[in-house]
Amino acid sequence: MVMSVQNSTDLTPASFVLNGIPGLEDMHIWISFPFCSMYAVAMMGNCGLLYLIFFEDSLHRPMYYFLAMLSLTDLVMCSSTIPKTLCIFWFHLKEIGFDDCLVQMFFIHTFTGMESGVLMLMALDRYVAICYPLRYSTILTNPIIAKIGLATFLRGVLLIIPFTFLTKRLPYCRGNIINHTYCDHMSVAKLSCGNVKVNAIYGLMVALLIGGFDILCITISYTMILRAVVSLSSADARQKAFSTCTAHICAIVFSYSPAFFSFFSHRFGGHTIPPSCHIIVANIYLLLPPTMNPVVYGVKTKQIRDCVIRILSGSKDSKAHGI
Repeated sequence: MVMSVQNSTDLTPASFVLNGIPGLEDMHIWISFPFCSMYAVAMMGNCGLLYLIFFEDSLHRPMYYFLAMLSLTDLVMCSSTIPKTLCIFWFHLKEIGFDDCLVQMFFIHTFTGMESGVLMLMALDRYVAICYPLRYSTILTNPIIAKIGLATFLRGVLLIIPFTFLTKRLPYCRGNIINHTYCDHMSVAKLSCGNVKVNAIYGLMVALLIGGFDILCITISYTMILRAVVSLSSADARQKAFSTCTAHICAIVFSYSPAFFSFFSHRFGGHTIPPSCHIIVANIYLLLPPTMNPVVYGVKTKQIRDCVIRILSGSKDSKAHGI
């Protein structure tokens, strides 16, 4: 038994090598440009949203508090991967420490789960706003918002922490080269010569507990919203009610579409879709929502547009008066 533990310890690598996108090494520098541009837009857009929500009194409402949660989640999610990815593409800095790899894996999976949870909370927010408009402010009070936001975060943390221990306990005898741009759970586990069945089963359980539960809640919320909107007698009222959901529906599409493609292609198209395509989609899954969410909410939400216009016009007035 002692010998077995010693051998397992000896087979823990000091570091891994992130190989980027295998087969497209010559294209790394070109792929980096859209990645870098999207990351810059994500950082500026989400930081701008957080600034507006924090300083503008007109945005101190439940809908925008949930949007602030989404922006914070997006910032952490894309910042967990893209800087390292760009270092791989630009400077060939492919090495990552074993513990650093586990930390990156923890942040990626925790905040992708948080992203899904916040989208679910935003669907519930739209349900309450449309179906119970007179009780909206009494149902979604600040303490309630803080509690459900914390619960969503803790759900992700508590469900993802076992990933770290399940991965750390494995013996690694198949090299230390990860054919990916970041430390994905199963990409790391596949380097092990141990039994990874527990990792695979637990990963599927977490996907169902987080993604499946959230999609079910979103579906039920929008079914109830649709029933409430259709029952409205005024066409203008129906259009206004639908318009309040447009940005959120776009956020759902941007978040879940790459996730569904990655999930189903791994299980049903693994031999026909090249690995490079899987890796690019995995990066898009972490980069597209943070890039597009602030753009969509900035364009589709009148209150945010008005705040931006007021700030920009105020700065122009200040310059015009020499201030």
